Amino acid sequence: MPYTTRADFDARLATRLAASDAVFDDVVRTDYDLNPGWPAPPKQAIRKAAVLVGLMDRGDDYGVLLTLRPDTMPSHAGQVAFPGGRIEAGETPLEAALREAHEEVGVVPASVRVLGQADPYLTGSGFSISPFVGILPEGFVPAPHEREVAAVFETPLSFLMNPVNHERHEREYGGALRAYYAMPHNGRYIWGATAGMLKALYDRLYGGET
Repeated sequence: MPYTTRADFDARLATRLAASDAVFDDVVRTDYDLNPGWPAPPKQAIRKAAVLVGLMDRGDDYGVLLTLRPDTMPSHAGQVAFPGGRIEAGETPLEAALREAHEEVGVVPASVRVLGQADPYLTGSGFSISPFVGILPEGFVPAPHEREVAAVFETPLSFLMNPVNHERHEREYGGALRAYYAMPHNGRYIWGATAGMLKALYDRLYGGET
């Protein structure tokens, strides 16, 4: 069942996300969901990170704020991503997500209406990511960090929450074919961990329905 109305989506967000301070001992979704033979990194090598799935009010729909990482970044270079990054010592995952969103696109942490936490996600590069869903303030204008963000754009939530747009792609990595989700839209190639987290959010909100 795809996104139907804004009111229906809001109701699902209010009841089907975890609390923003929930503690997860294990990740729930991974890049390995489509690649069961791909060896996962040892637990001691996994790095903790957090991202903000920022929603921008567009009347009967939301726009989902996304960034394009510069080609010079040490990890996930040139990829579409949510604002976010590593969790620093002493931070909660939510604090890290909001701090990184402030640093990368200028979101004032106190201005975000945090709705809850989506399923933790383990990437093939060894990051355990905690995604938080929040509504950005009315009239928010991104101020991208010149070294960390190559571009900022938004994609309609109704597109991202439609399973017709959850494509399964493959490419060679490490000498073998790896499968991943992709949601190409308006010239932007949304794929990998970002598309995986969006697919996981869809499954959390709409999974099991037809």
